[in-house]
Amino acid sequence: MKTTEDIKQLLKQKYENNDFRILKDGTKTIELQNIQFVADKDYILRKPNYEYAHRELNWYLSQSLNVNDIPGETPAIWKKCADIYGNINSNYGWMVFSKENGSQYKNCIKTLIEDPHSRQACMIYNRPSMHFDSVKYRRKDFCCTYSVQCFLNENSSNDGYTLKYIVYMRSNDVVFGFNNDLYWHKYVQNIMCEQLSEQLKCTVEPEDIIWHSGSLHVYERHFNLLK
Repeated sequence: MKTTEDIKQLLKQKYENNDFRILKDGTKTIELQNIQFVADKDYILRKPNYEYAHRELNWYLSQSLNVNDIPGETPAIWKKCADIYGNINSNYGWMVFSKENGSQYKNCIKTLIEDPHSRQACMIYNRPSMHFDSVKYRRKDFCCTYSVQCFLNENSSNDGYTLKYIVYMRSNDVVFGFNNDLYWHKYVQNIMCEQLSEQLKCTVEPEDIIWHSGSLHVYERHFNLLK
């Protein structure tokens, strides 16, 4: 399976070959479609801003659907996504922890506790109404994450399990989106391992996260990172 370094080289090759995808506003992007790789590093092109990623994580955990509640300065991209009131859809904490969105995390954990060999341990982020919710009150927020699927695999080294955590993305910006989303998913995977270890009375360790993206892309303003 491809690694983050492999993805970096594929993006560079497209840049060197002038293989661009042009958006409707005329902006150039470098795009990999239907790509799968192991997230074996925290980034692909530029090291994460961990201070911001932690602030975003705290906002997710608050489950607030308003970008003005992000601790510190609200990033311009979130303001652009929000409606006229500052509301959005894509608070990942709300999407997996809230009862309103089906208690996705709770049900995923419950599934694995009841049957460690289950193929039904999923957290569904997106929803059919996103086509309409994404533009409500001039909003521009069609959630980038589709879902996460989890598997427990026997770990012969300690008579426990490893947790395979597979992320499915609709769309993912390489420079900011991937870094911050991976930070979130690693947090969820780690707390899941802790809770499963406690409930199953054995050690559950995280595997490297597997990343699927329909569109993994670099915007023109970040092309200098491909040189």
